[in-house]
Amino acid sequence: KGSQGGFYQSKEFLDLVKSIGEARSKAEEDRIVLSEIETIKRRISEPDIPKHKMKEYIIRLVYVEMLGHDASFGYIHAVKMIHDDSLLVKRTGYLAVTLFLNEDHDLIILIVNTIQKDLKSDNYLVVCAALNAVCKLINEETIPAVLPQIVELLAHPKEAVRKKAIMALHRFYQKSPSSVSHLVSNFRKRLCDNDPGVMGATLCPLFDLITNDVNSYKDLVISFVSILKQVAERRLPKAYDYHQMPAPFIQIKLLKILALLGSGDKQASENMYTVVGDIFRKCDSSSNIGNAVLYECICCVSSIYPNPKLLESAADAISRFLKSDSHNLKYMGIDALGRLIKISPEIAEQHQLAVIDCLEDPDDTLKRKTFELLYKMTKSTNVEVIVDRMIDYMISINDNHYKTEIASRCVELAEQFAPSNQWFIQTMNKVFEHAGDLVNIKVAHNLMRLIAEGFGEDDDTADSQLRSSAVESYLHILGEPKLPSVFLQVICWVLGEYGTADGKYSASYIAGKLCDVAEAYSNDETVKAYAVTALMKIYAFEIAAGRKVDMLPEVGFQALDYKFIGFSLDRFAATRL
Repeated sequence: KGSQGGFYQSKEFLDLVKSIGEARSKAEEDRIVLSEIETIKRRISEPDIPKHKMKEYIIRLVYVEMLGHDASFGYIHAVKMIHDDSLLVKRTGYLAVTLFLNEDHDLIILIVNTIQKDLKSDNYLVVCAALNAVCKLINEETIPAVLPQIVELLAHPKEAVRKKAIMALHRFYQKSPSSVSHLVSNFRKRLCDNDPGVMGATLCPLFDLITNDVNSYKDLVISFVSILKQVAERRLPKAYDYHQMPAPFIQIKLLKILALLGSGDKQASENMYTVVGDIFRKCDSSSNIGNAVLYECICCVSSIYPNPKLLESAADAISRFLKSDSHNLKYMGIDALGRLIKISPEIAEQHQLAVIDCLEDPDDTLKRKTFELLYKMTKSTNVEVIVDRMIDYMISINDNHYKTEIASRCVELAEQFAPSNQWFIQTMNKVFEHAGDLVNIKVAHNLMRLIAEGFGEDDDTADSQLRSSAVESYLHILGEPKLPSVFLQVICWVLGEYGTADGKYSASYIAGKLCDVAEAYSNDETVKAYAVTALMKIYAFEIAAGRKVDMLPEVGFQALDYKFIGFSLDRFAATRL
């Protein structure tokens, strides 16, 4: 009948696909598709269209919608096709309606009766096509109409039907848990199905059920362990192997389930140790799927009750991931290590250098994941190395939002683990200098408060040293040409509060520096306000101490130029007290 190609499509359709593939622009592609739509609109409305022609028109409309155009005028014809007695036409119709429609579409009411009839068909291919449509198109209101038939199909002699029936019930559970709550026992029964495909499909609804109520499924631990053992020992048919790995997707789902069941449960976890250890030993780390199973093993080990040997195996696997040249494996290693250090923090020390090196990787996603892990790994013994690398990373990126987050984390770690006052001040200076005005103003306020209150250990000497170090470094930094506004606010505040505190610098010297700031940044009202306020503090302290005050000419000029001159020295001194 003039058809060409292995799937009996006309030359006209093949030419359409070819012309779209060769289109040099989106506009050209749109012209071709719109012309195709007009052609099909005209032909599909003709009387007595042969079945094979209608089938092709619907397939062409599927292609049109895939390219982002509207083919809704043909939906009703796809619905009519599922009523056809021809298996090929019916299956094409089901494929089309599942792609065209959603569960709330007005045309759904026209296919429910047909689905009910097809679920009872003697031809299992028809039943499978109907089950596919059930999973996609049956909404909460129409579940009761097909539920009894779906349950009956769990005992169908064909494994493909049983598998799709399980998938349909799982879909119902996701849409409306209450509608299938009385059928949960069916999932347990299908776990023992003779066909591995049906058993594997059953793991998905069981995973959701266990996630919501772990305690009700503790009795299945032995069953899950037994299944995983059989899979690992290659007792399943070769057809379930993938890249020479025995049923890896079933293994991954079982490991996820065991992780839930073993969390915080020593007795349940002890039943899992042997099989998880076997998988660690047998896993082929030379393939992506083997590494995926290894990663899931690590996630399982980090969730269940801790076992030293399994933790060691997990650490070895992580080490291999981190040493790999693959960005993906490094990412998996970083993520897995983040999980493991929650229960075994000492593991992080073994891999600290490898983790830090990941910040040099060109992959941005990997660098972000590494940053999160380094934040969790930081303690007093490694804070200097980690924070310095985090600041280097912050300097290298252009994402202002992320830069702000890194700056905040660096400040937090420096406050918590600083080994010395000098290092703390230097670190804060770097953050403000390179993150600039992206630093949250709260960070500046927290720094001021920390310098004012000290480290809270009743060590006045250490607090005085902290303030002196801050003054010393800020006076040096003021020589740099352009500084961020937030940083200048901190500098002015510190110089105003502690510039003359240790007697090393005179009031005149500090006042001169503050005048330079006010003059250099005269367009920034906030910085100028901080500078003039600091000047008022300096002279207020001198007057309070009974010392003679030699007012610099610049001070008078800056004070007169400042619009908030209404503050008096007496009022400011009272405010500070």
